Amino acid sequence: MATTRSPRHQVLQMRVVVEADDYDEALAFYRDALGAGEELQIHSEAGEHVTILDVGRATLEISNPAQVDMIDRVEVGHRVSPHVRVAFEVADAATVTEELVRAGAELVAPPTVTPWGSVNARLDAPAGLQITVFEESGDAS
Repeated sequence: MATTRSPRHQVLQMRVVVEADDYDEALAFYRDALGAGEELQIHSEAGEHVTILDVGRATLEISNPAQVDMIDRVEVGHRVSPHVRVAFEVADAATVTEELVRAGAELVAPPTVTPWGSVNARLDAPAGLQITVFEESGDAS
């Protein structure tokens, strides 16, 4: 059954565009280490490169500074978030965190059980992104 989209729900896709100085490193990290599926890749003769990766369902989380401070305290212990942080839900946060560190990410904070019942880890990743990998457990405290 087709779903009719109301004007209130006009967005069909969210795409985060990241400029990576080391394109090959970023592609290897997000596609190969994190496991994002390759949707489209275009390389031109003039040297332009783009790869669009499928990272599953996307949401846009809008938080005020107090919320960002609280999340940073829970996940890291102090304020570290940049203006934009990308979060990826994974099945096993501890294993994925180890794999991403081996693939070149810098660990900011290890997997931590949050008061809302997820396991979150914070990493500084290629292409200048700070990322959270999180595993939903459903056991909110």
